[in-house]
Amino acid sequence: MTSGEHKIQNQTPSGARTIFALASGALPAGVAVVRLSGPASQAALEALGVSGLKARTASLTRLTEPHTKEILDDALVFWYPAPASYTGEDVAELHLHGGRAVVAAVSEALLSVPGLAPAEPGEFTRRAFENGKLDLTQAEGIADLIDAETEAQRRQALRQTEGKLGELYERWRAILIAALAHLEADIDFAEDEDLPTGLADNVVAGLKNLQNSMEDHLADGHRGERLRDGVYVAIVGPPNVGKSSLLNVLARREAAIVSGIAGTTRDVIDVHLDLGGVPVIVADTAGLRATADEIEDEGVRRALARAAAADLKIVMLEASALGQVDARTIEIIDDNSVVVANKIDLGAQATETQIGGHTVFPVSVQTGAGLPELISAIENIVGERFGLSAAPGLTRQRHREALTTCAESLGRFLAAADKNLPAELAAEDIRLAARALGRITGRIDVEDLLDIVFRDFCIGK
Repeated sequence: MTSGEHKIQNQTPSGARTIFALASGALPAGVAVVRLSGPASQAALEALGVSGLKARTASLTRLTEPHTKEILDDALVFWYPAPASYTGEDVAELHLHGGRAVVAAVSEALLSVPGLAPAEPGEFTRRAFENGKLDLTQAEGIADLIDAETEAQRRQALRQTEGKLGELYERWRAILIAALAHLEADIDFAEDEDLPTGLADNVVAGLKNLQNSMEDHLADGHRGERLRDGVYVAIVGPPNVGKSSLLNVLARREAAIVSGIAGTTRDVIDVHLDLGGVPVIVADTAGLRATADEIEDEGVRRALARAAAADLKIVMLEASALGQVDARTIEIIDDNSVVVANKIDLGAQATETQIGGHTVFPVSVQTGAGLPELISAIENIVGERFGLSAAPGLTRQRHREALTTCAESLGRFLAAADKNLPAELAAEDIRLAARALGRITGRIDVEDLLDIVFRDFCIGK
């Protein structure tokens, strides 16, 4: 590690504080898991009448109240002595019968043990990070895995918890640190006859390759972030062409009001869907037209804003009026658009097979004709652009900001090298680049990040 870097290891956060929390789902349940972590974990078990446990082995044990010795429950108890545990501390798990009264009684008993306190959100995983059991990207992956709602989200989060993203950044960071060491050797021992020649030249060649890898990694179209947070899809088009009906079909419920009256939809309606394993947020928008109605006009403005910000636009038209599409609608058709011609059930076939170079999908939302082909096409587009990639990708804005800072520092170094500027100044940019990468995984200067990273965790994780 370079000067000023650190990784917190083998420390008990908050001093001698031992924490506990319900680590399983909502009650009542078949089984409830209460987890403890910290130096007083063994004392807590003894207070409950439990002793002589074999590590990492399930033991059926009767739990009793510390003072009255009243029976609380018959539980499976697991003991994980430090450092071979999730948090790196002494950890115990009580697998109780999942009734509210049982969990409440055991929790009250634990509160009576000196040194024990309820855990804060994410505190178990934070301790695992602080004790060197995982890096920050893995901790974030655990949170994402808990929140995952689609198959692709689950797979991306699982890959991150396994350390794939952190491993990539640590490999890059190792390259930077090695380059810095070679560069400083060239600076400090330039007159040494035993030093290999051309060290700085070798450093520059290697870092140019690294710069290319980083640029490719950043130019991912925000794929990982969209997979984590959701792909934005906007249904846009003139009034009364069936946009709300299409939204209801995609949502498989009546999410939007459908009416034959033009201008019924005046605000943006968002619906969260799973399309081919990818989370999608589909927005039904107000019909695009000139209007003197102040409220409807605001709806049109919002529709255009949503269309501009969308990752994919479904531009919906009426099959019988493809030749009379207004300029405002034509302008929003681009490479991120799917063009749909609705109402073919009324006898009017789509008069155009393409608009603006885009294939027109003829459908009838009323009868379902053409919808399987349309939905399949949308799923394919979303999957290709935003589905799980072969290589681990950026999943959070903080990753992108730190990696961008790293790439900028690396670019300054390479520019300085091309201009033969003083090597001492150029070396500082390599230090800054390595430090930026270290912030992603938590290898350096992360104290101010920890509350942000862990604040959205659930209790007991």
